[in-house]
Amino acid sequence: MSELGAWFESLWAPWRIEYLERKPEPEFLREAAEAANDAEHFVICRRKTAFLMMNLYPYAPGHLMVVPYRAISRLAELTDGEKIELIDLASYAERLLEEVVKAQGFNVGWNVGAAAGAGVVSHLHLHIVPRWNGDINFMAVLGGTRVIPEGLTPLYEKLRATVLAHEC
Repeated sequence: MSELGAWFESLWAPWRIEYLERKPEPEFLREAAEAANDAEHFVICRRKTAFLMMNLYPYAPGHLMVVPYRAISRLAELTDGEKIELIDLASYAERLLEEVVKAQGFNVGWNVGAAAGAGVVSHLHLHIVPRWNGDINFMAVLGGTRVIPEGLTPLYEKLRATVLAHEC
């Protein structure tokens, strides 16, 4: 390990404890689907069959998820209406992230099943991960560590303010 790499063996991020102590994600997604308090669950906006929310463990600042209300585990279980609304919300998420976090590109994807890396196998969801030119930083190179420069709550407030100004 390089001398600089040894420096980052322990990276203090005390603000993360709030998220680590939350309920497991399958339960959190179900509760988010039914919640009256969107801010408590980081729900950005809601539609008839699906909703847009922040990822509690983001790969990048602004990592969002499009989630159907129904807890299903496979794409084949989606209704035609759910498919259309999920893709429409993904498109909305792109526009929102371009405006709020100045995203220059996106990774959009499903992890269907545990073998495919789904952390929440029982509740299908679509990831929208914003990207920027040159966003691979030295932390990822040194130790596989991602740096998220802004907490979930302040970013949530920016996203919600934009949604309220431009209807979901």
